[in-house]
Amino acid sequence: MTIFGLWIINKAGGLVYQKNFADGLALLSSNEYLVLAGTLHGIHAITSRLSPAGRSSGVEVIEAETFKMTIFLTATGTKFVLLTSLTDSTADAALQRIYEAYADFVMKSPFHTPEMPIRTEKFDVKVAEVIKVFA
Repeated sequence: MTIFGLWIINKAGGLVYQKNFADGLALLSSNEYLVLAGTLHGIHAITSRLSPAGRSSGVEVIEAETFKMTIFLTATGTKFVLLTSLTDSTADAALQRIYEAYADFVMKSPFHTPEMPIRTEKFDVKVAEVIKVFA
């Protein structure tokens, strides 16, 4: 499995964290990443209301020709998006571990303002460790 990148999108649809881990995805500008995150947030909101069987949490996996997006929605509305190869089978476990690191190193930090960009070095280190384990 190859992990290409990680996005964290706040509950308003803003991209608060973006990191690329492997070559293979197009290199985009920061504005393009912001637009994509906002678009994915809108698609996620729409799909949560389209379920014929009642309430849904929205889209969880999007498969393209060359990669797969796995989306983990937290109880607070924050979305963790992992971009992986199509053969990935462990994205859910990786996202769970990244979410735990987010809770430990970002949300418990007195220097982090909720819904704002994540600039916590300990979180970056922990994410890199998780990616090594699952890549």
